[in-house]
Amino acid sequence: MAHSTPPTTAPQPRTPAPGEDPPAPDGAGPAVPRQAGPPASGASSPAPGTSSPASPASGSAAPGSPASGASSSGTAPAAPRRKERDPFFDNAKFLAILLVVIGHSLAYRLDVPMAKGLYLFIYMFHMPMFIVVTGYFSRNWTFAGGKARKLITNVGVPYVVFEIAYSLYDWQVGRNELEISLLDPYFLTWFLCALFFWRLSTPVWQQIRWPLAVALAFSLLSYMSDLGNTFNIHRVIGLLPFYVLGLLLKPEHFEYLKRPAARVLGTLTLAGGLAVAYLAMDRMNRAWIYWKDPHEELGVDNVTGTVMRLGMFVAATVLVAAFLAIVPKRKTWFTKLGSTTLYAYLLHGFVTRLLQFTDWWDAEWLNTVPGLLAVIAGAAVVGTFLCSKPVVTCMSWALEPKMKWAFTPLRRPGAKSSKGAKGAGGAQGPGGRRGGWCRRAGTRRAGAER
Repeated sequence: MAHSTPPTTAPQPRTPAPGEDPPAPDGAGPAVPRQAGPPASGASSPAPGTSSPASPASGSAAPGSPASGASSSGTAPAAPRRKERDPFFDNAKFLAILLVVIGHSLAYRLDVPMAKGLYLFIYMFHMPMFIVVTGYFSRNWTFAGGKARKLITNVGVPYVVFEIAYSLYDWQVGRNELEISLLDPYFLTWFLCALFFWRLSTPVWQQIRWPLAVALAFSLLSYMSDLGNTFNIHRVIGLLPFYVLGLLLKPEHFEYLKRPAARVLGTLTLAGGLAVAYLAMDRMNRAWIYWKDPHEELGVDNVTGTVMRLGMFVAATVLVAAFLAIVPKRKTWFTKLGSTTLYAYLLHGFVTRLLQFTDWWDAEWLNTVPGLLAVIAGAAVVGTFLCSKPVVTCMSWALEPKMKWAFTPLRRPGAKSSKGAKGAGGAQGPGGRRGGWCRRAGTRRAGAER
């Protein structure tokens, strides 16, 4: 019995819902998944600093709901807001870098009592303050997510560039003998060298039960013997406790310093610290505040030196807290400049060294109070200018180079491509049994190393 087959009809394309992407034409490949949009109106949003609940997988939207990331009116979802920088820390870094520039300027007028006392006061806490804040922002530092690359480009490369630049500058302008040594930091490049090692050690301190006590013990022991000048190792180890202290701090700790009562107490503490500096300036060896000499070179025994170092750690920590307590919490005209303080740190040395090489610091009028005030004001102006946008634009190639050409994908020990593993297996002993055993053993070794 004959029967007729109904003609086959091609499936009709589905009409897209409002706001949904139209289906891709034949041969166009899979459509790019759309980014999930913000939660619907009325849904509770996560608190700041907490992760949002996991969103459903692509394509698993509830029946009858519009496609993910699209509103009922078909408008595009709003872009997620970028987390803003805390102006408090940028303000603190800018004010601290001004102290650094002022301190290096006062270093050439230490025969004047006013400059001598102020210099001692600034040097007691200005670098510890930078190191504590640096440690605080390094709490989540790991080798993942390209952070190791950023450590190389933003710390390692500037160290090499400015170590060579300052050596050539000292040779040409200062007419000194040319000496370039990456193992012996010149002038202020020691901080980059120390920061590089501190960042590398971050994962270690994050897993030790008493990190601050261990770092303090290493620091105190390092001054009991002469470790040499390689990498300025006494400063690297000696100032390590301030970095570890920053790693242990949490946002709520800084909230205590932002209270009005803390501002009053901080002002009184800084005033007391300045008075103590003037009392101690003729009784204390200034070499202590550089953190780079062992006890033997300072002319004290290890017991006296250790007690002195402990006292300096306490004094510096108190002064750092007092300084942060008076830092403005809100945005100011100099807040943005606080994000580029490394430019002022590395570049201002060319100015102060030039004034030294040209004997400008020997002018008699600088021995007067108005002269010293002019030096302080000039140093503040130079520090502010070196943090400005024109300087950053001109010098970013040296301080923040991209250097994508210098990196490759992360190499994992023991990992082989599927083609290489297959080729290796085919070249092994009879029956491939030995090759299979070697591949399994290699897998176990790679797993153990990871």
